[in-house]
Amino acid sequence: MKKIILPLSIALAQMLAVSAFAQTKGGEADPTGAKAAPSAPATPAEKAAARTDRKTEGAAAAKSETPQEGMPQSAGTAHKTTKAQRKAAHAKRKAAAAAAVKSGEIQAVPGQK
Repeated sequence: MKKIILPLSIALAQMLAVSAFAQTKGGEADPTGAKAAPSAPATPAEKAAARTDRKTEGAAAAKSETPQEGMPQSAGTAHKTTKAQRKAAHAKRKAAAAAAVKSGEIQAVPGQK
């Protein structure tokens, strides 16, 4: 019985000692530097001025052609096509695919039209 109680009591004492020494005074990690330095809150006028500054900077950045991070060049603008041009391109692709299927280049998928 003594052989079991002695190791268990030592282990229990170690567990209690670790948790007791881990606690600091006041429950804070660093009482002197735990809080930020007090500062005066911004007035509504200061907030509005900062907002307009950010807005103008954002608008200028959006209009400029500077490349974004990770992209060496600007992506540019998309080429606008009319509905007639899209229909003509679709008909051309459809005719090319039909010719390829007819000649045997493309095998039809079973179960699909």
